[in-house]
Formats: sequence, structure tokens, C-alpha cells
Amino acid sequence: MSGGASARPYPRYVAGTRAPATWGLFTFIATESILFSLLFSSYFYLRSSATEWPQGGIAASDLRVPAINTVILLASSVPLFWAEHSIKRGNQTGLRVGFALSFLLGAIFLALQLREYSRLPFQANANAYASLYFVITGFHGVHVFVGMLMNGMTQARAWAGHFDEKRYLGVQNASWYWHFVDVVWIFVFAIVYISPHVL
Repeated sequence: MSGGASARPYPRYVAGTRAPATWGLFTFIATESILFSLLFSSYFYLRSSATEWPQGGIAASDLRVPAINTVILLASSVPLFWAEHSIKRGNQTGLRVGFALSFLLGAIFLALQLREYSRLPFQANANAYASLYFVITGFHGVHVFVGMLMNGMTQARAWAGHFDEKRYLGVQNASWYWHFVDVVWIFVFAIVYISPHVL
């Protein structure tokens, strides 16, 4: 190794912009985007042929809890931006605290969503609207849970010292996935919660 080289060798793919793990993440996000697009299309297709929406006398959702959840979920991306920015500068504390805060906000989001489910006056099999409500919000909730698992694994690796200013691909991918989940929620909130009130 030359005198100016780092004492630790880093495989080219670890930090490169064409890392296999990053392309894999992009492919996964693309397929999940298609699935959500199909769910949203199904929602509007069934709504266009319905004489009333929501069906069966179901009232449009109360927006208070979903609005709070929207703020919480979008806010959870901020600590991840900070965490990724921190590790690129070798700041281990910023990395660990950022991921921990994001995990906490994600857990609060899921807890509020489950609380909302427990208070709904309808079941998933009531009609098409009810089925779509549970499928779309539940499918997104599963993605939040997966993001929390990724967050937890990344935190464990962070505490084990696996990341530094040159090696942070796992941090980047976990962060990007979480940002994707946040963006999808904006569409879920607009379509499932707001649209019955305005369209």
C-alpha cells in the first residue's frame, strides 16, 4: 500500500455510487412504487363507479390523528438527514442519535395508526372502501415497520463501529428507504384521508 493510502482497504463497491446494494435498493423502491400506484389506481377506479364514497354510510375519516401522524412521519426524516450528514464527517454520536430519534418517531406513528384502527366503526370486509382503506394504510404500515427493522439493524452496526466517513453505504440505504416511505405517506394521506372530504 502506498504511504498516502488508508490503513483500511475499502472495496470499491462499498462507497461507490454504483454499489450493488444501492442498485438493489433502487430496484426494490421501483417495484414498491408500482405496487402503491396500482393500489391508488384501484382506489380511484372503484370510487369512480360508486354512487357514494365512502360507501355504506361510513363517514369520511377524522383528519386529526392522520394529520398528526403526517407531521410525525415527515419529521422522522430530519434526524436521518442529520445522521447521514454526521457519519460523512466521522461523527458517530450524530449517526447513533439520529437513527434513534427516527426510530422513536416511527414507533409513535405505528402506535397512533394502530390506535386509529382500534377505534374505526367498520371492518375491512364491510365494503370496497373499507377494504381499500385497510389495505393501503396497512401496506404502508408494513413498510414503516420494515424501515424500523432496517433502522434497528443499522443502529446495531453503528454501535459496533461498522461505519465511518468512508464506509456508510448501509446508513445511506436505510435512510433512502425511510425517505421513500415518507413520500408514499403523503400520497396515502392525500388520497385515503383528504380526498373523501374534498372530491
